[in-house]
Amino acid sequence: MPNNILSFLLLLPFAGTFLIGIMPQTAARGTAIFLSAMMCVISGFIAMHFNPASTDMQFVQQMTWFKTPIPVEYHVGVDGMSLCLILLTSFVTLMAVLASTSIGDRRPKLYYSMIMLLTLSIMGVFVSQDLLQFFVMYELELVPMYFLIAIWGGPNRDYAAMKFLLYTFFGGILMLGGLLYLYFQLGQTGIDNHTFNMVEMAKQSSSLMKSTQSLACLGFLLAFIIKLPSFPFHTWLPDAHVEAPTPVSMILAGLLLKMGSYGLVRICLGFFPDIIRDWGPYLILLGAFNVVWAAVACLVQTDMKRVIAFSSVSHMGFVLIGVASLSAAALSGAIFQMVSHGVISAALFFLVGCIYERCHTRDIHEIGGGLAKQMPFVFYFWMLAAMANLGLPGLAGFVAEATVFYGTFTSPMATAGISPDPTMVDFALKFACLGVILSAGYMLWLLKRLFYGPEQPKWAGHLSDMTQTEKLVATCLSAFIIALGVYPLMLTNTYTAYSDQMTKSIQARLSPTSNVIVR
Repeated sequence: MPNNILSFLLLLPFAGTFLIGIMPQTAARGTAIFLSAMMCVISGFIAMHFNPASTDMQFVQQMTWFKTPIPVEYHVGVDGMSLCLILLTSFVTLMAVLASTSIGDRRPKLYYSMIMLLTLSIMGVFVSQDLLQFFVMYELELVPMYFLIAIWGGPNRDYAAMKFLLYTFFGGILMLGGLLYLYFQLGQTGIDNHTFNMVEMAKQSSSLMKSTQSLACLGFLLAFIIKLPSFPFHTWLPDAHVEAPTPVSMILAGLLLKMGSYGLVRICLGFFPDIIRDWGPYLILLGAFNVVWAAVACLVQTDMKRVIAFSSVSHMGFVLIGVASLSAAALSGAIFQMVSHGVISAALFFLVGCIYERCHTRDIHEIGGGLAKQMPFVFYFWMLAAMANLGLPGLAGFVAEATVFYGTFTSPMATAGISPDPTMVDFALKFACLGVILSAGYMLWLLKRLFYGPEQPKWAGHLSDMTQTEKLVATCLSAFIIALGVYPLMLTNTYTAYSDQMTKSIQARLSPTSNVIVR
């Protein structure tokens, strides 16, 4: 298999950004669907030829652009974790493009070009093995996402787009500061000839003083929890979701948030395990607070999109818990949560859009319930996605949450081993369990207020069920939710070697006398 297969995967959305712009307006949607489908095919081809037993980067391609004054390289590769997120990106992008039927004649060439540019940025983050390239790809998404919200968004789109831009741009500044500080500090150690190679930087970061590591880690950590998002930097997300069109919300929740969680694992945990160990109890407590607080916030929302947006904040708290636990099982659960939440949240936002297209409102009280009779297909798919989101066994959401809880309860952060405060960790985990109960409460209550009860006279005879395209999108998303829940090994087998190797090396670094992987 050619080593440039990842470059070809990136070339598709890159070329699509420009090709769609010069094509006739009527060809924009078809071209976007074709390119998105090709990305799915190539991602599947990569997965078929991927060796899950290897912990090394695969399909690596490296090319130096210039070496002075700083080394700039094109460097891509995948391991088990990044491959899972590439597959997720290709799939959700295709679903979002198919769901973009409401765009119509509203500047479709610019819209689909921005979708392709956004996909290039997201995909580039997951395959980049050069830290400077990672940063450029990470920040590139600001441009298309801003315009997608500001042009095709709701009444308050300008405010939401600017708020999103300011929050994430500020996070990018913090990341750039941490990146440059780490680069120059490593250059002063005398063991390196200056490089942005992420594998080499991860190995060499342990040679730095702890205070230096703490300062560099802080810049990256703040940038990633803004994108995650985590309290208190979460407020941009509900506003962005409410104003964004449905397909953009699917990408925002399904993919963009995963850039933050991916960075937590790849950089914060991979580069600075000593610092994550020291900060671990506080990060786990912060994750638990996100799980419970955002779930409580869901109970008081009257806008369907805000309920699902705060639900995303809650569920991404499990990723923060899993990453900070320094456990192979918890880390595996965090990676699984990235993928499962990506599919579930995309399905929920798509279904919110189905109701909005027919009722022209997202206000739960205004809808009034009783929609099941006129929209049975919408109801059935809503029921499945809601059950997955609340963690029903047999569906994708359950696997991730159960694995994170098990891994954290048995992790070194919850024992007297290497944890600086196991009591805090124990309290945080018990507190996070409330989030599971609350998620069942707000999802079932939302389902009841939308679909159950008597049919509202104002909707009688005015609402239609799903179109064929909507059924296709909902069926594909639901099939993946069921498949991941029934047979999670189809995903975990891809990254188990990676999560085991990472936690083993981290625990050996923190406790050299121990060679046990805590599961």
